[in-house]
Amino acid sequence: MMADVNTEMAIDVWQRLLIDPRKSWVLFEHGTCVVLTAPEGDLAHQATDLLREYGPVHAGSSAGDFGVIDLTDVEGWVVTGHHNDVLTYVGPDEPQDGSELAVGLLGRGKRHQDGTELRVVHVEDRRGTTDPA
Repeated sequence: MMADVNTEMAIDVWQRLLIDPRKSWVLFEHGTCVVLTAPEGDLAHQATDLLREYGPVHAGSSAGDFGVIDLTDVEGWVVTGHHNDVLTYVGPDEPQDGSELAVGLLGRGKRHQDGTELRVVHVEDRRGTTDPA
């Protein structure tokens, strides 16, 4: 069983990490974020479709692969998978140890759980937002 994710904290983390004002994103219950680079229609539905395909782990395939990004602006890590726009946050207090393997396996497990349960907890709709520069 994965540790429960504090939704408000996770929203804050993703708002701090995803600063591009043109990228909408959707957060799922266990910390997986789907970045929508071409948002259209119902964002929760669009993200759910993407996570349904790219979230679940399938042993022996690229769906089991992961990478770990050690964050500098926020405590914790982002675990990547086989789709560039599906990212999972792992907080500094979640893994039993801070090794890349432990963080990656935990993040991959959270992505799998989100990819099978598909429960949206937040939608960040940035359509229509323009860069102030």
